[in-house]
This record gives sequence, structure tokens and C-alpha cells, in this order.
Amino acid sequence: MNISLKSPLTKFILKALGFFVVWYIVYELWLLPDGSLDEWISHNIISNSNGIVQWLGYETFAYNRIIGIYGNSGIEVVDGCNGIAAMGLFLGFILAYPGSWKNRLSFSIIGICAIYIINLVRIVILTITQAEWSAFFDFTHDYSTTTIFHISIFLLWMIWVNFNELPKTQSA
Repeated sequence: MNISLKSPLTKFILKALGFFVVWYIVYELWLLPDGSLDEWISHNIISNSNGIVQWLGYETFAYNRIIGIYGNSGIEVVDGCNGIAAMGLFLGFILAYPGSWKNRLSFSIIGICAIYIINLVRIVILTITQAEWSAFFDFTHDYSTTTIFHISIFLLWMIWVNFNELPKTQSA
């Protein structure tokens, strides 16, 4: 098996791996210990989820990173559940794949907004599931919403791959 470093697939894989290593180091050594970004996004998601769940007719409570429907313990949006890691994964795919920087920037903003909205819906679903169908909460949290979340990221990347205007030389 002969792997060429000039192959578009090899270039994509190497760029994606490089981005993920840099992202992991920056996130684990700087962003996560600092906590500001995670805290801000988690509070934002709690606030917006609370508004949506109330709009759906439930009496809710929200405090710090916890949201719930009265009569239940609520759910906590911890660092791993606020969508930042998924946004980093998505950005890695977009930045590794060939395309103009203008298109990458535009689609990155669109994709991050989509991932945020998907995660917002995920938190709303989990909050309601805990109150209405508590026996299904663990399954919903561990499998269905997580699966939908990651499939959505993959579909966003596929949209980028299929509709991105590739450079004439096919180089990145």
C-alpha cells in the first residue's frame, strides 16, 4: 500500500489531525482551565433552554448551569455538554478541507450557529424527558440525542464538501 503525501485525502487527514491536536492542546491547557468560554456558553444555553421550555408550558427553574422542571432535580450542563468540543470538531473538518477562506469563514459561522441550535434543542429535550419520561432519560442522554448531535455535525460537513466551491487547482 503506497500512501502519497500529495494525495488530497492524505492532505485532508493530516490537516484535520493537526487541527485536532492544536485544538485539544489549546482547549485542555488554556480554555478549559480558564473556564470563561465554557461558563458563558453553558449559561447562555441554560437561559435560552429555560425560555423555550417555559414557552412550551412548563414551570421551570434555572440556576447557574442547572435547568429543570419543578418537581424534578434538573439537569446540569457541564463542560462536555455545552457544544464547544463539537464546534471544535466541526471547525477542524471545515479548515482541513479545501476551499476559499471567505467560504470557510461563512460556513464556519453558519455551522457553529447550527450546532448551537441543535445543542439547545438537545438540552430542551433532555429537560422535558427528565420530567415526563424519567425512565428514558439515561437512554436519551447517552444515545439518541448524542447520536443526533454527531450525525448533524457530519451532515453539516457533508454539505460543506458537496457545495463548497473548490479552488481550480484542488490544493488547500
